[in-house]
Amino acid sequence: MCESATWERMCGRQLRVLLACGVVAMVSGAWAQDTRTVTEPKIPAACVKLSANLLGTEDGRITDGAGKSAEDKPDTERIQKALDGCGAGKAVELADHVGPLAGKAGNAYLSGPLTIPEGVTLLVDKGVTLFASRDPADYDVNGPGTCGTIPSKGPCKAFITIRAKNVGIMGDGVIDGRGGAKLLGQDISWWGLAVKGEPTDALPNGIPYSDPRLISAANADGFTMYRITLHDSPNFHVGVSRTDGFTAWGVHLKTPVHEPGPNDPRPRNTDGIDPGSSTNITIAHSWIDNGDDNVAIKTGVTHMSVIDNHFYSGHGMSIGSETNTGDSFLLVDGLTEDHTTSGIRIKSNATRGGLVENMTYRNICMRDVPIPIAISPYYNNQTVEGFVDPGIKGTRIPEYRSITLENITDLTPGDVLIAGYDQDHRTQVNLVNVTIDGITPDKMHLKLADIGNGGTNLPLAKAAEGNDVKITALDAKAPAKAYSCEGKFVTMR
Repeated sequence: MCESATWERMCGRQLRVLLACGVVAMVSGAWAQDTRTVTEPKIPAACVKLSANLLGTEDGRITDGAGKSAEDKPDTERIQKALDGCGAGKAVELADHVGPLAGKAGNAYLSGPLTIPEGVTLLVDKGVTLFASRDPADYDVNGPGTCGTIPSKGPCKAFITIRAKNVGIMGDGVIDGRGGAKLLGQDISWWGLAVKGEPTDALPNGIPYSDPRLISAANADGFTMYRITLHDSPNFHVGVSRTDGFTAWGVHLKTPVHEPGPNDPRPRNTDGIDPGSSTNITIAHSWIDNGDDNVAIKTGVTHMSVIDNHFYSGHGMSIGSETNTGDSFLLVDGLTEDHTTSGIRIKSNATRGGLVENMTYRNICMRDVPIPIAISPYYNNQTVEGFVDPGIKGTRIPEYRSITLENITDLTPGDVLIAGYDQDHRTQVNLVNVTIDGITPDKMHLKLADIGNGGTNLPLAKAAEGNDVKITALDAKAPAKAYSCEGKFVTMR
């Protein structure tokens, strides 16, 4: 039966979003910060339908269907040939196996790096998994033996590279980067390399290592991801740069798929979706559970909308740490964060900072988030913020202004950090109907900030004492009750 229409507030206006009855949901540039009119994508017709000849097993092996390993039977050549011959406006469909396969249906493809040409969509059917090769030689850029090394001997190719316009990655299937599986010929995984390179007190910058991103898009105007599921990327799941017009709609991202055992490395640097140096971006109706920044906005991003998403394990809705060329005009509306380490996070320092302005976060629910608000010029390569100035010097000073937090509810206590760098770079934030259950003065960390109070239970006055913080009452009336999170917390899909 048809569900009724729901109403969402976006940028002070109202947008009707019809979520059922076949009516296309819309995120209009008139309300969102993305200047495009963004509607739910459509899957194009297939130019060719490939048939799966391999079988993926529950324990992560890829076989020929008779139980024999098929790691030496990649599908790279036939998939790439199909992509190159498809033509703009059509899709290469990765389907299951047509006919018997040793008594079982084929459901898997194995591939080395792929490149998607202009106008072509890679379509992965429901029940089908596209597995990335575990052979580091497949990803070499600077000659043999240069990828999968620590210290790094050079960069790695991404599993999927996009350097063309109007490309799509779609379907209800899975793309699996196999980041936790041991590399062929080595007793270590991609994640193991990342953990070995992690910063320590002795090596605060860590050890450079090389591993591939799952999807790398640059100069990729009109790039669209729709309904696809991404698993276990070796590094960032999706990096987008120098692009005008990127849409991620109904994307499901889960890493790790299975929790690592006591002898398995954890994922590291497995960011979810990271746009940089781009404009007109929409991430909508997506589910991200990845253990690092769920979304990390890098420097040079403007006109971006993050609408109706769910975040789970990870570092939250992040900007930075690089902001040196500036970030502006962001709307985050309708976000639920469930046990992320941070909630609303803007991070940089004096070696990589710049101007971050005109940011609006509204209608956000959190629980079990240790640091629900962190607006920090103190970034020091840590997964959570330190609350005092570490004394990092430089000429690229972070500056945060015209930031509004409206209708924010956190159901569990957590720390709040709102800080400016110095008198010439004070942080300016408006708090309108912001509630953190159980918040106490010792959880407040304020310094060099100008805060507009439009209704909040945060103990601002006490925290402001001696920290050069100015608090101004806004015209808006203080709310009678916190923004409701009823029904917001649901299981990862």
